[in-house]
Amino acid sequence: MTAQKAKIQRTGVRIGNVLVGGGAPVIVQSMTNTDTADVASTVAQVAELAQAGSELVRITVNNEESAQAVPHIRDQLLAQNIDVPLVGDFHFNGHKLLSRYPECAEALAKYRINPGNVGRGKKRDEQFATMIETACRYDKPIRIGVNWGSMDQPLLAKMLDENAAQGNPRSLAEIQRDTLITSALQSAQEAEKIGLGHDRILISCKTSSVQDLITVYRELAARSDYALHLGLTEAGLGSKGIVASTAALAVLLQEGIGDTIRISLTPEPGGDRCKEVVVAQEILQTMGFRAFTPLVTSCPGCGRTTSTYFQQLAEDIQAYLRNQMPVWKSQYSGVEEMTVAVMGCVVNGPGESEHANIGISLPGTGERPVAPVYIDGKRDVTLKGDHIADEFQAIIDNYVKSTYQPSS
Repeated sequence: MTAQKAKIQRTGVRIGNVLVGGGAPVIVQSMTNTDTADVASTVAQVAELAQAGSELVRITVNNEESAQAVPHIRDQLLAQNIDVPLVGDFHFNGHKLLSRYPECAEALAKYRINPGNVGRGKKRDEQFATMIETACRYDKPIRIGVNWGSMDQPLLAKMLDENAAQGNPRSLAEIQRDTLITSALQSAQEAEKIGLGHDRILISCKTSSVQDLITVYRELAARSDYALHLGLTEAGLGSKGIVASTAALAVLLQEGIGDTIRISLTPEPGGDRCKEVVVAQEILQTMGFRAFTPLVTSCPGCGRTTSTYFQQLAEDIQAYLRNQMPVWKSQYSGVEEMTVAVMGCVVNGPGESEHANIGISLPGTGERPVAPVYIDGKRDVTLKGDHIADEFQAIIDNYVKSTYQPSS
């Protein structure tokens, strides 16, 4: 059992063929950015995300055309033997779409509901109830997904008024954080009163601020045992988005908080949507909570490594391991835990290589043009010449075949 699950165990929620919470490993999820009404494009992207390792995939359901497309998307994925659960993301008109299109309601594995975007006043309660009743009818779990960019404004106003009446009022930031938590918990309690089971509810309270997210989730975890979905609501571009997500989620996961995660990166134009899946996996794997694919340890380079050869080899080997993993996973058990080191000179090269299952220490500038290879801590062979990369890749293939047991 992993450290975080031994510390805090939340109520388990079954979403299609995936268990979230209840002692299960932290689940990786993602979201498409295609027009859901474009069935072919959405099927292709869901398939790519699932192939990359996304265990849940959320799709936008924002109009009649997208609602009509959902069952066709599900059926085409199943025809390709892709059984990843689809989560419907609803805002503003979810009550109408779920009522008018029962095939959509049935095809989705989970509904995401934002309390801030369900409606206002009396309509809010009626429209929320409609969505929960639909979830009950089709036995679907829901995520109460609160965002600080779309908070329940009447609730926020009420809490601000109550705070102002206090002799020692709290700060606006504190009230906003408390509003997020209260909105989520009150909505979850309303769902249970309508008839949805406690084990059919997940909660998220997302912000774009690392420190606010940590504070909110610590409080949320202390006040309930619902399964929790983690992620910054808008992480940002490139390295900023990766760093911010890692900074926030690593703290919470280390404290045992979080049952499913998404890394909400802003993709580069034409960029690979699967990058958010890879980042989520690498956060969990580098922290030791799960293993998805063999990862490469490699040095940053220095004046001893003026050649870029080891950098290219490390990049090529990492790509090869990730691309080969779906094949290995279907044939062998435990390959995802394999460690590989690609080092650039003799300073730390042999030592790091000895710590890995397979390691290679390439020659640095001015060193002998040979590359010793270590297998399970012992020097096995020395490579040299123009085909080191191909020979090292062949060694990895042979190691996998000879070390790991066939999958049952």
